[in-house]
Amino acid sequence: MDTSGESSWRSAKMANRRTEARRPMLVLTRKANQSIMIGDSIEISVLSVFGEKVRLGIDAPREVPVFRTEVFREIQAQGPPSDEGREALNAALGLVADAEPEDT
Repeated sequence: MDTSGESSWRSAKMANRRTEARRPMLVLTRKANQSIMIGDSIEISVLSVFGEKVRLGIDAPREVPVFRTEVFREIQAQGPPSDEGREALNAALGLVADAEPEDT
């Protein structure tokens, strides 16, 4: 059984994890009912803490997509959406496409 493809895939995946680990990250400590601001328009609040689970609230402009990391990675793995897929995504997010001017 040839597993060389699987081995190289795992090596690439582990190398990617090591690269991600080196990226600098701002680490903040917050308690329940405290929040942080990202720019002028995004607020992330700690709503509650139950054991190892933290409940977050995100107040962001409607045009800023917010996804859990695992969902975002799945979307990225699928590649860019087709025009039909993009329209469906915008509709699901409540975004309105810019109207094209009509020919008169």
